[in-house]
Amino acid sequence: MSNTAIENNNQYNSAKIWQIGLFALNNTATNMYLFIIGFVAYYATGIAGLTVVAVSAVIGLSRVLDAVTDPIIGFVIDKTESKFGKFRPMMVIGNVILASSVLIMYNVTHLLPEVWQLPFFILVYALYIIGYTFQTACTKAAQTVLTNDPKQRPLFSAFDAAYNIVVFTGGQVFVANYLVAKHGDFTMALFTELNMFAIILAGLFTILAVFAIKGRDRKEYFGLAGENVETRFRDYWPILKGNRPLQMLVIAASTDKVATMVLRQPAVYIMFFGIVLGDYALSGTFSMITIVPSLLITILGVRLASKTSLKNALVKATWVGLITAAILMALFLLVDPSVISLENIGFATILFLVLYCLLRGIETLTPAIVIPMIADVADYETYRTGRFVPGMMGTIFSFIDKVMSAMAPALVGIVVAMIGYKDEFPQLGEALTTPLLIATLILIFGIPILGWIISLIAMKFYGLDDKKMVEIQTEITRVREQITTAKEKKAAAKESDK
Repeated sequence: MSNTAIENNNQYNSAKIWQIGLFALNNTATNMYLFIIGFVAYYATGIAGLTVVAVSAVIGLSRVLDAVTDPIIGFVIDKTESKFGKFRPMMVIGNVILASSVLIMYNVTHLLPEVWQLPFFILVYALYIIGYTFQTACTKAAQTVLTNDPKQRPLFSAFDAAYNIVVFTGGQVFVANYLVAKHGDFTMALFTELNMFAIILAGLFTILAVFAIKGRDRKEYFGLAGENVETRFRDYWPILKGNRPLQMLVIAASTDKVATMVLRQPAVYIMFFGIVLGDYALSGTFSMITIVPSLLITILGVRLASKTSLKNALVKATWVGLITAAILMALFLLVDPSVISLENIGFATILFLVLYCLLRGIETLTPAIVIPMIADVADYETYRTGRFVPGMMGTIFSFIDKVMSAMAPALVGIVVAMIGYKDEFPQLGEALTTPLLIATLILIFGIPILGWIISLIAMKFYGLDDKKMVEIQTEITRVREQITTAKEKKAAAKESDK
């Protein structure tokens, strides 16, 4: 059967563009929390009085909790079948937990006796992690029901990347150019205002995402039209062990994520813009400059993915990011950072702006491409074994998301501690020293370079290209049609017996 004939026989369950666009806001909602929780170390050390080492350890060691909760939550999602669907209840539950945990964390911790502050911080941070898992796992898992059209799946990346530019770039401008200028420093008033905006916007985004997926969150879109192989909790390890594309995407996604999250750490912004370049407000200005180029890079990446495959787009984008970061690192080792300024624009400033725009565009694009690739991996599992386990896939990647998100501040804490900052992070106004310059370059360019190299190696062994995905969707559609036909014949036979 030709590919054209297959498509004419409704091989693909295509979604409306507005459904893809609005559902992508579910990831934006969790990214709002990811952005504000990036400043938690400044709250915990500057207001609550905890040490840098203690906060970094809490964020890093909290991943132990994920080892238990993530597969359980994934199993719950896979087993859920309610009148409100499989995914929508979990999205709402996750958002409510996130809002509650942030409000409690930032408004109670510093008021407690010193002996109770660290245990309380650990407990509430664990609650935050659970809420984040519920909601972010649905972003990944629900890709399977949103659309299975290979030309549509990359569209999620376009919306997601565009929204993330607004969250992380616009958020940095909001903090650096408005909140810090208004409040003078990272004060309690700053955190209160920042968190209020994030909680309200994340709640609105979640409502819109729930509405968008309402028509797709139904049994007929679940794998083999609901007739899936029964999966028990103990089956998860064999699934992970036997699904090679899943393993390779896990490696690529984790290294891409750590590259992205290190670049987004508030402490890294302060070290790079506030100390190396000598003007923290430049972080907001340069972030504004990168918005349009980042959107263009996203559009080009999505067009490439639609014409070829998600894998091809990810590999090419990763190469661009790796080369760009390497050139930027060399630039700052060869020139005096003080010559890079918008007040005296020379060759070094122009080169930096061009390369920085490329880097920011790639670090936005690559994680966005990974999300619809998770749906490809889940479809491959259905094709391979007949199991529909999007919850498992979603929680595997939400686990990665959180591990890397936590590893980023932990890496920053370790690196700055190695150059003598054991009790607090480098602060605005400090003098630039050689160790501080080297540490900053390692964090902002070196770690992403290493992560992207590992990602490229993993993609060599990832077999889900465009041809394989056509084969997978063809087979799933064939089995689905067989099941539907059998059900119709059985119903007709019962009717005739009457």
